[in-house]
Amino acid sequence: MTIWWLLAVVVGVSFFATGALRRYALSRSLMDIPNSRSSHSVATPRGGGVAIVFVFSGVLPLLACIDVLSWGNTWALLGAGLMVAIIGFWDDHGHVPARWRLLGHFVAAFWALFLIGGMPPLYMFGVEFKLAWLGQILGAIYLVWLLNLYNFMDGIDGIASVEAICVCVGGALLYWVVGSPNSDYSLSWLVPVVLAAAVVGFFFWNCPPAKIFMGDAGSGFLGISLGVLSLQVAWVAPQLFWSWLILLGVFVVDATWTLIFRFFRGDKVYEAHRSHAYQHAARIFGKHSTVTYSVVVINVFWLFPIAYMVGLKSLDGLLGLILAYLPLAFFAVKFNAGSREADSSC
Repeated sequence: MTIWWLLAVVVGVSFFATGALRRYALSRSLMDIPNSRSSHSVATPRGGGVAIVFVFSGVLPLLACIDVLSWGNTWALLGAGLMVAIIGFWDDHGHVPARWRLLGHFVAAFWALFLIGGMPPLYMFGVEFKLAWLGQILGAIYLVWLLNLYNFMDGIDGIASVEAICVCVGGALLYWVVGSPNSDYSLSWLVPVVLAAAVVGFFFWNCPPAKIFMGDAGSGFLGISLGVLSLQVAWVAPQLFWSWLILLGVFVVDATWTLIFRFFRGDKVYEAHRSHAYQHAARIFGKHSTVTYSVVVINVFWLFPIAYMVGLKSLDGLLGLILAYLPLAFFAVKFNAGSREADSSC
């Protein structure tokens, strides 16, 4: 089976699996009912992201068998991703207290870090920083924050899907640019591309106006999978860790800015809300599609070129990160990230 056939099969299976999950959700009345904290106005089935979990997890052992991915990295992605997905699936079907969700998320994060060899050294302005035991703590916090911010940012039609596709395709292109046919990178680009293909199959159902939502199982799975991939590649090409952080900039900046703003205002940061910049923007523009496809434009024409320069070592990673994030911070302020709905104006 050629690579292109494999990707076509992944897209197809994800598409049909999402359709089956939609029928299941409708039959079990697993619906997101609009309320004061929602960004949608029509009751919509949820839990479609399980298709992404199912397909990507199913292909990972195959990639290990053909030496695209080591078994250690495979079990890191599988174990951490499935733990987070199960917690999310449980929460989608009922309610899991925040403290138990957080505990499970940290267990998944430490599992992944143990199997990939821990937090890789960071390079800033040509200096290597080995973080030792502190790196394990920071790495776990990074993974837990990334999976949770992905859940927070999955609030309008298609936005979490297009972000994952852009990050994965961008990350794969960087593997290709940095590597060579005979290097450790030779087929490593295939891992994020397979994840992107699984999301594409789901996106057919999730594009605005969405026929099904991703749910906590899918969004959390994507968040921690992207985080683990960013750490795995950093062990081989340290500058690509910064590149992946740059590619994730839209979600990182909006979610982090909103969390900080709400924390200092005294809000309960773990409660659902609709005060992210992208949610304010969706209300201002009156439709989700404008914001969702703007994320694609930002990723392709702003974040990827900077990530590319960092990948080629033409730009220091930390400097590139600051450069990439500054306009995103401006937009977070412009669209009132963290402010209550009454402040949704520019």
